[in-house]
Amino acid sequence: MKLTLRIVTAVALSLLATHVSAANERKAFPGGPCHLYRLQLQDKAGSPFSLERPEEFLSMKSLERRRRQGLQLDSTDLPVSQRYLGELSQRGLRVVSKSKWNNTVVVALPQPDDQGQLRDIPFVTEVTHLFSAPDTVEVSQREELMEQNLEKVPVDSRRQLTMLNLQRLHEAGYRGRGMTIAVLDGGFMNADRIPLLSNVRVVAHRDCVYPPSPEFFGELDHGTEVLSTMAMNRPDTMVGTAPEAQYILIRTEDGRSESLAEEDWWAAAAEYADSIGVDMLNSSLGYHHFDRSLGDHPYRELDGRTSICSRSASLLAGKGMILVASAGNEGLGSWKKINVPGDADNILTVGAVNEQCINTGFSSVGPSADGRVKPDIMAMGYHSAVVSGKGTLTTANGTSFSSPISCGAVACLWQSLPQLTAMQIIDLVRSSADRYEYPDNVFGYGIPDYWKALELGRQH
Repeated sequence: MKLTLRIVTAVALSLLATHVSAANERKAFPGGPCHLYRLQLQDKAGSPFSLERPEEFLSMKSLERRRRQGLQLDSTDLPVSQRYLGELSQRGLRVVSKSKWNNTVVVALPQPDDQGQLRDIPFVTEVTHLFSAPDTVEVSQREELMEQNLEKVPVDSRRQLTMLNLQRLHEAGYRGRGMTIAVLDGGFMNADRIPLLSNVRVVAHRDCVYPPSPEFFGELDHGTEVLSTMAMNRPDTMVGTAPEAQYILIRTEDGRSESLAEEDWWAAAAEYADSIGVDMLNSSLGYHHFDRSLGDHPYRELDGRTSICSRSASLLAGKGMILVASAGNEGLGSWKKINVPGDADNILTVGAVNEQCINTGFSSVGPSADGRVKPDIMAMGYHSAVVSGKGTLTTANGTSFSSPISCGAVACLWQSLPQLTAMQIIDLVRSSADRYEYPDNVFGYGIPDYWKALELGRQH
């Protein structure tokens, strides 16, 4: 994950001095030495599940979402073979994650598989080394909440809405009610106890990282900031883009390292979100380079079909969900391009503009490796109003924030047009944008007008 370079207000700056020493504390990797491998399974033979009985592995809410959009289940929806999982267990292998969409599992070994024994398993067709744990990692600790005089904090979130003409949807009563949004991120520091977020509708949370955190709300505050851009509902202070939606918080990122395994955690999170009936996902995460260059993605792989999380992301609309993903903050570096899963097909990849609707220098550019327009759309990602993990109102920079600002807006649009499919909503958002007739690979289709999208949608 490429974390955002934050710019904070003077009030918040005065509060950042505490816990500096704690950030330097280190401990042994939890559980001792650990080496992670992805195993590609040859098929789903021996599964007791059937597409004739989908209620055994998908919630009624998930099935109703498909039914409403006229979508059929397929073999990707069937769980990984129970027989193969049993045989892996009999071999003493510990399965720590699995993906039915990709038909893969991740196993944890105390020693590296130097002899290639994993490749000798009859039903395993491919083995990928994902991660080898370092000897020590930094200790994660919760930040203390800070008091602040909100009247003196020079932060204004209104431009985040008016740039998208979203305030008109809010005024018409479309504020995300009835929509469920999964937030895939690296941590949600103090999101369970920050006063400014006390009325946010968080209905569940899940940790997909291995090993899971002993304290879910004690990890990075990146997800807290992301959540606040959508979910804040304090009219006198800050209103997010979907203040009445309900939220599922899912940790997929280990802030202690950058490894290919995080794409597997991402895929597992997307499948969990599907299974419980989520409507939308926001992913302010992106990958192309990993520690020790293990599994780096060259540009040719940004085709929406190569990385495991991009393959999963490209399936989402076909299962009735909309993914909104950050383009990345690589514009000023040597990479410059979008990250995965922003290369996925049938999603909305979001770049960043400033308050004057000028693209930021850091916003990653397209196209995808197979020539599709990327990013898809733009939104405010410079001096975006957020709530920090310390509970303070501040500002931050990055496509990490233009993405959820857009995600909440799309949720309001879909609330207003519930009869439309995920693909129809994605097309409406693109077609309402100010560069739709002449897209490029800096702005994509441009900045959407969500009221215009609503009017276009009413013509369906």
